[in-house]
Amino acid sequence: MRRKQIEQRIRQLKKELAGLGPMHPGCLSKQYNVCGTPGCRCKEPKQPRKHGPYYQLSYTWRGKSSSRFVRQEQVEEMCAKVANYQRFRELVNQWVDLAIALDQTERDRGR
Repeated sequence: MRRKQIEQRIRQLKKELAGLGPMHPGCLSKQYNVCGTPGCRCKEPKQPRKHGPYYQLSYTWRGKSSSRFVRQEQVEEMCAKVANYQRFRELVNQWVDLAIALDQTERDRGR
């Protein structure tokens, strides 16, 4: 890519980054659990029916791992936040790749 193309793509990335909206790192998983109550439906020998689904958000931020449950009515919103964060990371990685390419073109011009 030429210098002008790289600079134009970086401007496009900045615009897209600015429009992402709320974000949250992590992964959302659906879980079913077995309780400790004797005789509960989740412990039936032939056809156990586990409790759930429960949704759990797991993430690592600044070197610290965390997880928390997300209420069913908040799952859709949290999925959007996680998707925005993943898109954010993709765009930042593209920006860094382009910055490296731009630096390379400037070094090549200086030869």
